[in-house]
Amino acid sequence: MNTQEILRALSTLRAGATPGEYDLHHLVAEALRAAGIPYRHEYRLAPRRRIDFFVDGVGVEIKKGRPNARDLLLQVRRYLEADELKEIIVVTQKDTPLPARVDGKRVTNISLNRLWGVALP
Repeated sequence: MNTQEILRALSTLRAGATPGEYDLHHLVAEALRAAGIPYRHEYRLAPRRRIDFFVDGVGVEIKKGRPNARDLLLQVRRYLEADELKEIIVVTQKDTPLPARVDGKRVTNISLNRLWGVALP
């Protein structure tokens, strides 16, 4: 699976200003399904390490609101320790800065408020 295909599917996401995290899971699942992209939901990378979506070596992690950047980076780093994970896409409601690479693996951040094109509360 091509990462660009996953990113194109995720770029179609539109959510209200206050959805719950599992509402966002549903939207991501629908976007992937609509694009014909097979995925596994709540995929176990290791004990106590379960990524929200796994698509052929690419992980998709979803965070509601604006997560603490330090905590999110630690979580991303733990996930990327898994050999089967080649890269990770982090979907957040509000922009959260992350490095482009962690331990040599690509990290892409999709901010839903950027997709909306407006600043939301």
